[in-house]
Amino acid sequence: MRITFELESADIEYFQKAFERFRRLATEVEEVDIIDASKQALDSLCIARIPNYVRKRLVHVQRLILLLEDADWSLSDPERSEALAALAYFGDPDDLIPDNIEIIGLIDDAIMLELLARRMRHVLQSYRKFCAFRDSLGLASSTEDARVARARALALRRAELMSELQSRRQRVDSRIQEVE
Repeated sequence: MRITFELESADIEYFQKAFERFRRLATEVEEVDIIDASKQALDSLCIARIPNYVRKRLVHVQRLILLLEDADWSLSDPERSEALAALAYFGDPDDLIPDNIEIIGLIDDAIMLELLARRMRHVLQSYRKFCAFRDSLGLASSTEDARVARARALALRRAELMSELQSRRQRVDSRIQEVE
């Protein structure tokens, strides 16, 4: 059986308000604690017992954890805050629908993760580009010069991608101000 539903503007706004609560919470809690809670929540799931729609969105949690823990990437705000808020939401078993409710307990988490993945798609794309670039460089060589050259290349690529993200954010912010 297939069941689909559409979120209307008011529904999305409801999720955005819930997300804002967790954004504030994420500023009050240590980043490492948020990430650990998300890892623990992932580890405690019985994958075979959760709906496929939810299962497909769990990859977003894994990507956000990798993105935040990647010292080479070093994501900055406001994107870092959004990723942490999403993980705080996912790691909280008592969010909009308590996670312990069989079948539907993780539906709200899946919706929130999907909304955030769409909102952060450019960040996630930039991170994928960065990882692909890093992989193309291969492992760090044993010589000091090679390690320095690799670190410089990574820093340059990260700076380029972060600059693109910042330019995009500024364009979006200016459009929002025009509407207001």
